[in-house]
Amino acid sequence: MSLRDRIEAKLNETFAPERLLVIDESAQHAGHQPDITGTGETHMRVRIVAGAFAGMTRLARHRSVNDLLKPELDAGLHALAIEPAAPGEATRW
Repeated sequence: MSLRDRIEAKLNETFAPERLLVIDESAQHAGHQPDITGTGETHMRVRIVAGAFAGMTRLARHRSVNDLLKPELDAGLHALAIEPAAPGEATRW
């Protein structure tokens, strides 16, 4: 199972989102550091709309996703961009 698939599965299981996109942006970051070639799953973007975020601050939303995905970050995920929203909130995507 790919890292993207594992992240998607964890987010679905924990937050039961209405909308979810997990985007591998690794290729866009090739060469930013010597060991980042753009071929691995090093940079991910999470776009998620979930009822679980209702009433939470933006910081709390980010922390909840980061806490959930800490094992992936510890295992080599270099960067994680998070775009969380509650149902009915405007998104740029």
